[in-house]
Amino acid sequence: LYLAPALVLLMVFTVWPIINTVRMSLLENYSGLKAAGGATFNLGFGNFVKVVKYKRFVSCLKNTVLLCLWTVPISTLLALLIAVALNSIKFLQKALQTIFFLPYVTNSIAIGMVFAAMFNIIGMPHMERLIQTKGIVNNVIELFGGHYVNWINQGSEYWANMFVMIVYIVWNALPFKILVLLGGLQGINKQYYDAAKVDSTPRWRVFTKITVPLLSPMIAYVVITGFIGGFKEYTSIVGIFGETMGPAGDAGRMNTIVGMIYDALPKSNYGVASAAALILFAIIFVVTMINMQVSKKRVHY
Repeated sequence: LYLAPALVLLMVFTVWPIINTVRMSLLENYSGLKAAGGATFNLGFGNFVKVVKYKRFVSCLKNTVLLCLWTVPISTLLALLIAVALNSIKFLQKALQTIFFLPYVTNSIAIGMVFAAMFNIIGMPHMERLIQTKGIVNNVIELFGGHYVNWINQGSEYWANMFVMIVYIVWNALPFKILVLLGGLQGINKQYYDAAKVDSTPRWRVFTKITVPLLSPMIAYVVITGFIGGFKEYTSIVGIFGETMGPAGDAGRMNTIVGMIYDALPKSNYGVASAAALILFAIIFVVTMINMQVSKKRVHY
């Protein structure tokens, strides 16, 4: 009973922004203040039509979906393997946990700028005499006998831009997932592993038959939150490409749905931005429900 007023207040603060966003998305043809009648406007779905007809809507949606489909499985698998390795290491375990967690407490834009510098070619790509440095990544590639790649500079290909974004987002998503999965691993009863040792069970079988099933609730959690965060991706693209959201000469190539919303706000297209936000909300909601349904059959409690 004592918590009831706080819960009601929390619910109001949670629901009110959604209601206000819906209201803004339905406002059309706002005409300003009238001498007698005040502000006038029409209600409709015109803002949603404008979002769908936006020339880069399909491109923004494709970038968002591709980033989710690539980064969430890769980061989850890597986080699981790293968490298992950390859980089995006793020497310097705390120090290694701190190192892996550092990206989570570091500014995303700052890290993105560092990654951009690692992949950046200073000078003119494809013109050897004008190149001052090819970046750390290209230097490593050439060290092993490969040819440097134009990752993010003018004239770079879409797949190269996408590869850089996937590497950065996966690296940036690992700390939180490692922390969650490591906590889940430390909560597993050791008797299961002792029984497996008695039976001389191979490590891969222990991993697939004991660790993964008992850790499935945590895996489901990081997958669901990973997709939610992936569909809201924006700061990582800004960190790599800046406000242009793409390489020089092709601004907006790597833009996402959230970036499209931010593009509408400076132009005071609040109705369009609200409509785009609701479309993104609907996509995230559907994907989350699908993940919840799948997890009911795959998760073992």
